Amino acid sequence: MDLKEKLVASYFAFEDNLEDHSPLHAIRNNAIKTFEEKGFPSKKEEAWKYTSLNTVLKHDYSLFSKGEKAIEYKDIKPYLIHDIDSYKIIFIDGKYSSHLSQTTHEGVDVCLMSSAITKPKYRLVIENYFNKAAKDDSMTSLNTAFSNEGAYIHIPKNKIVEKPIQIVHFSTGNEAALMLQPRNLIVVDENSHVQIIERHQSLTDNPVLTNSVTEIFANKRAIVDYYKLQNDNENASLIDNTFIKQKQESHASVHTFSFGGKLTRNNLNFFQHGERIDSTLKGVTIIGDKQHVDHSTLVHHIEPNCESHQDYKGIYGDSATGVFNGKVIVEKEAQKTNAFQSNNNILVSDKATINTKPQLEIFADDVKCSHGCTIGELDESAMFYLRSRGIPEKEARALLMYAFSNNVLDSVKIPEIKKRITKLIAKKLGVNIGFDL
Repeated sequence: MDLKEKLVASYFAFEDNLEDHSPLHAIRNNAIKTFEEKGFPSKKEEAWKYTSLNTVLKHDYSLFSKGEKAIEYKDIKPYLIHDIDSYKIIFIDGKYSSHLSQTTHEGVDVCLMSSAITKPKYRLVIENYFNKAAKDDSMTSLNTAFSNEGAYIHIPKNKIVEKPIQIVHFSTGNEAALMLQPRNLIVVDENSHVQIIERHQSLTDNPVLTNSVTEIFANKRAIVDYYKLQNDNENASLIDNTFIKQKQESHASVHTFSFGGKLTRNNLNFFQHGERIDSTLKGVTIIGDKQHVDHSTLVHHIEPNCESHQDYKGIYGDSATGVFNGKVIVEKEAQKTNAFQSNNNILVSDKATINTKPQLEIFADDVKCSHGCTIGELDESAMFYLRSRGIPEKEARALLMYAFSNNVLDSVKIPEIKKRITKLIAKKLGVNIGFDL
């Protein structure tokens, strides 16, 4: 039995264990039918042309955790941004850990998806928002079919959440191989502001495949500041599907830092429904060995007077491979759109590769849109300048690569995250950059 057959067969047992009156019953049934029809994506599909899941799908994954392994705070502390005061939603092998989490009681709804789905208190939000932004592609549909656990965050009107919220999923290696499918729903009402940090982290070298879906709704004049830290172990793979629907005058930004893992696929989709919306998508990728990172982005400009800014930097060494497939769609009604897209890459090894494809589909005539990509090596004249000032070659190369990615770091609004990312970059580059941020 291959993984697809195992998933379809396991779905019925999963659904039988849920409450019959679940509002998601019909949604789940339709989703599993979609996955059964489409199956896992392959390189025959244009969107997956340069990313193969074959090596990831060969493991015999456990689809449900056997039970929470005893984990203490000291075991997970290195992976948290612990030098800031924050709320924490911690999952261990797909199960919520109450003793490791710290949630808010300041008038903000932060709970588990399993609770939100079944409790009448949250029923209206679930009915209005759940699965309303997500696409019906195969991997998202698979997650929808098994959706039960993850973070539910609802920020009411006129609320500024004082502390960032960390959502962290840990896998303990309790199973020989484990597949996780967390589902997050984040709704930010009018004039509200939230900062969220998300991470998926293995605690052992056992294979783990995470198929994650996050839906974010930024209502009128809301501000959502989202950070994804991807620095997992070498046998961990992540397919991350994020869908963001924005309303009038909202601001949403997603920063993605991809440093670890075997295979990472980031599907990031923004949909603008209203005027004077701002969408920001930025990322830094630094990988080596045989790692693979694929960024697939979409910004859909539907109404006039909106902006979007995409800026992705990649540094690839050894036999690493990278993919950037960025699309901007500007509808006929979306006049006065300002859309910027850039993807710049450095190959530090003859065996490293990058496939980049920035795309613009413009149906309006009064717009300001640009896109571009570069692939190159380190500037030898700059290297010579630094070496002539007494800086060793290794440190000089690291400084140039840090400077290359620095404009993405400049837009990070949480200083502690910027400091953590700087340390991770230094570690990936094998030097002590020595910046004190």
